[in-house]
Order: sequence, then structure tokens, then C-alpha cells
Amino acid sequence: MIRLAIAAESAVVRAGLEALVASHAGIELAGAYPDLGTLEALRPDVVLAAGSLEDLAPPGDGYAPAIVLMTNERHPAWTQDAMRLGVRAVLSRDASAAEILAAVEAAASGMAVIDPRELEVLLVANAPAPASSETHTLTARELEVLRMMAEGAANKAIAWKLGISDHTVKFHVASILGKLNAGTRTEAVTIGVRKGLILL
Repeated sequence: MIRLAIAAESAVVRAGLEALVASHAGIELAGAYPDLGTLEALRPDVVLAAGSLEDLAPPGDGYAPAIVLMTNERHPAWTQDAMRLGVRAVLSRDASAAEILAAVEAAASGMAVIDPRELEVLLVANAPAPASSETHTLTARELEVLRMMAEGAANKAIAWKLGISDHTVKFHVASILGKLNAGTRTEAVTIGVRKGLILL
């Protein structure tokens, strides 16, 4: 059983979240309050907080429940501060009931929940910069071929789309594999994603 506390300044939002939680057999409502300050005595497993990151306070005396933060921001963002405060999911206020309950369950299990759109932004933002010692960079044409490889296009399809011969495509693929130090097309695509050359 997951002990859940709700923190929301709006009584209407608190009532809506309470009704949602009441519909789930695996969640026990520990209480609902206007702010997080009164929740520490309850010691819930998870806090479902409707507000902003600024509303959260560092946990006291070593007690740190997992927090599912619901925010008014259109595209809520993960930050290191949020993670340090115990945030394990960031949802927009228009999240569905299923998304909210799934986030609470995941947070109670020690996992973090992230929207796939936000994950893509984080991956691009945290992509490692190319090493300065790296002497082999892909040409613009090789990048086009690599992106088509990532889409699963075969050599003939790549040749047709780019208006070049199959032989030229094979040459570009071999060059890409060599420059990325990859043994297969799949490995080249994986390396390309990791280096930020391809956005999936």
C-alpha cells in the first residue's frame, strides 16, 4: 500500500486529486493540505504536489519522500534542484488520471518518470561535445546518409532519395563506419545518437 499525501494550495485541486486517489485500491490517502510544511509529520511514501518547484522546500531531518510535481508550466522542465528535493516525476496540470497514478506508483517504487518529449530535450541538452582530439568528422553528405540509416533505409532507398549510385552509398556507409569506429550500421546509428549527430 502506498501512503500518499497531497499538497495543493487550491481546495478544488486538492478535492479532485483526493477523488482520483480514492479510486485506486493500492493507494492510501495520508492527508491533503495547502502546502508541504504540514506533511512532514505524516511521513508519506509519496507526495503529490500541485504547484511549482519554488513551492518545494528541502526535506528536514533526513526524511525525503518521493515527490510527484504537477505544475502549471506548459512544458515542465527537470532540473538538478528538483531531483535533489526528491522530485521523481514532473507532470503538467493537464496530465490524465492514468498518468498521475502511474507516476505515483513509479515514484513509490523508487523510479523516476519523464515525458518522452522532455527526455528528447534532455538528451540533446546533455549530449557530450565532440572530443577535441577527434580528427574524423562526418561530411554533410555522410550525416544525411547516417540519418537515413537511422530511419532504417536500405542502400538502394538512400541512393534513390539522394540521387546517387548504390556504389556511392556503400562508399559513404563504409566511411561512416570507419570514422565512428563502428562495426555495423546499428552501432554507427547508436554512436551517432550518443554524439548528438542524430535526433530520434
